[in-house]
Amino acid sequence: MKKLLLFVLLTLFVFSNTFAQEETTAAPESFPVTTFESNFLVDDQTTVVFDKKTLGFAIQHKFATMDDGLSNLWGIYGAATNIRLALDYVPVKNLQIGAGLSKSHMMTDVSAKYSILQQTSDNKMPVSLAVIGIIGMDGRGAGSFENDTVSDTKGESDQTLNKIGFVDKMSYYTQVMVSRKFTEWLSVQAGASYTHYNMVGWNENHDLLGVHALGRIKISPQSSLTFNYNQPLKIEKISEVAEMPDYTPTIAVGWQISTFTHAFQLYVSNAPSMLPMENMMYNRAKFNMDGIAIGFTITRLWAF
Repeated sequence: MKKLLLFVLLTLFVFSNTFAQEETTAAPESFPVTTFESNFLVDDQTTVVFDKKTLGFAIQHKFATMDDGLSNLWGIYGAATNIRLALDYVPVKNLQIGAGLSKSHMMTDVSAKYSILQQTSDNKMPVSLAVIGIIGMDGRGAGSFENDTVSDTKGESDQTLNKIGFVDKMSYYTQVMVSRKFTEWLSVQAGASYTHYNMVGWNENHDLLGVHALGRIKISPQSSLTFNYNQPLKIEKISEVAEMPDYTPTIAVGWQISTFTHAFQLYVSNAPSMLPMENMMYNRAKFNMDGIAIGFTITRLWAF
């Protein structure tokens, strides 16, 4: 009887020890990784789409360029300032819809962003992938444009001039974005974009492709250094003009402070607009004292 009891106790000990080992060696729970603290970095959207029923409000402000130096406090008191107010909402999981209004050209924009893939903590999904589409509408009156007319073709023999209409003032932008959080302190994103304007100047193209990169380097739990780089591509095969426009890359370097519901970004950039289609198609400023300006972005989130 003692031998039988000893056998049962040893068997129970072996089984319990085996189960304990299996529990301790089980794979850790996998969860989605938040690559960035905000749904956009300076003027560029990130792959981040917040939780369902999250509302975000953004104030984006750019001062005048710094070329006048101390006379206007390096652009802070300059006249050529720009501001954009925007709302973003997540009505269903992985889908963000938004709308904004910019001072420059009184541009109204609507957008939709969808998160296709999200990086996981166990690296079974190593990256996040998202796509965004933006429609912009120039709010200026037709009289703000040269001759108040638009031509359907660039040929001089069959050129027909029409009054500028609503559709003529529309522009479109779409981008595919892929990002990865490599460590707790480093996150990087790359992307490719397509920009189209229904109406452009005589020496401009309607269509433009571009490549993009941005990232953040954490220096404390709440603070990060940020960088943005957007490069329009000069592709002669799709160009409509004999001489390619002087497309200029937009660059931004900044500092971000973030909390659970707020993000504050302070930066310098040579991008005059807050909308990617305008910066890609029309920026000609260089990243120097004549072209850069100080800007800031404040975002606030509410969960419903």
